[in-house]
Amino acid sequence: MDLSTIIGLLLGLFGLLGGFVFEGGTVGALMQGTAAMIVFGGTFGAVIAGTPLKKLKKVPYILKMAFMEKKYSPHEMIDQLVELSTLSRREGLLALEPELEKFEDDTFLYEGLQMTIDGMEGDLIRDILDREMELYETQHLDLAKVFESAGGFAPTMGIIGTVMGLVHVLGKLSNPKALGPLIATAFIATLYGVASANVIYLPLYNKIKSRIADEILIKELQAEALLSIQHGENPNILRKKLVTFAAKEAPAKDKANQEEDPVEESEAM
Repeated sequence: MDLSTIIGLLLGLFGLLGGFVFEGGTVGALMQGTAAMIVFGGTFGAVIAGTPLKKLKKVPYILKMAFMEKKYSPHEMIDQLVELSTLSRREGLLALEPELEKFEDDTFLYEGLQMTIDGMEGDLIRDILDREMELYETQHLDLAKVFESAGGFAPTMGIIGTVMGLVHVLGKLSNPKALGPLIATAFIATLYGVASANVIYLPLYNKIKSRIADEILIKELQAEALLSIQHGENPNILRKKLVTFAAKEAPAKDKANQEEDPVEESEAM
């Protein structure tokens, strides 16, 4: 379980509610059923209408990525890959066959290792693995965009809810004493929309996107190692190459995410 996701969501919600309470407000004043119905019902409806059912069924799977720790760290994977390289260099490729059962739950590495043991050419192995990585990244990012879409729809639904509330307010102009509470209630919808987008949907999307980048990094390390094993490279050289590769890839992906986030947030607003 990734506590950073849970702590972040709770801290964001507590910050909003706590700040409001410290200013003299009450939590009950923010609880508006009609506003919640308009914003959350409208957001979910828009997401469902714009997303194929086949993809919607996989939302729980992709959501789990935001709350679960990654299976391997790069350094743990490098250690395992160097061990495989050492074994292969000492006893030959066929000595890796008993090791396959250790990676049955890692389809990418299992199949890549099987192709290496079977003696396939390096270029063909690389081409297959690259295609699998590209497919994995494309499919998972496509699923994650459900949360990005929700982050875009929610503020708009909040504005719609506020406009609907103000229409109701205009019908009560004959009762000036009731205008204040009605206007406050109308703006709760905007609060729900903007807050849910920026505290829930977009952070979840960014965390899932980060998880996918981590998974791709692991797969790239595995692909590089398998080709090195296939070519019979020295395990010490392989370790240095993988450590350097991991160090270069991680900052580059972090920078790319930072450059994309402002655009995504502006689109959501």
